Amino acid sequence: MIEIPSTLEDKTFRLYKLEEVLKPLGYVIGGNWDYDHGSFDYKIDDENGYQFLRIPFEAVDGQLDANGTTVKLGRPYLLSHQYQLGLDDDVRTGNIAATFNQFAEPQDPDAQFPEKYISVGRALVKQLEDKLLNA
Repeated sequence: MIEIPSTLEDKTFRLYKLEEVLKPLGYVIGGNWDYDHGSFDYKIDDENGYQFLRIPFEAVDGQLDANGTTVKLGRPYLLSHQYQLGLDDDVRTGNIAATFNQFAEPQDPDAQFPEKYISVGRALVKQLEDKLLNA
């Protein structure tokens, strides 16, 4: 994980407005969200795993699934997930469909981030600063 200090840190926005701006740029709400926090993820590349810019946020008022929620942005960071090739050696199944996990465990959830994409991540953060703070 590589942190990228930003002027976006601790700034508050309506979650709906952030989605309106970020989704057309290629950001998605990461699958690891909860009712009080989440992140916007931008996939930079999928070389030997996946490289992302992640913009974390936390709810300031209300929960993320409520209308009109305000969120505070955290420090952006770059991360890389390297997934194993082939079959998952930790398969879990059960009698109930909800206990079946169809996704393979990451080979290395904190894989080394490729040096060549660090400048790309910084440029993406700068683009967000311009879009969100100079609008």
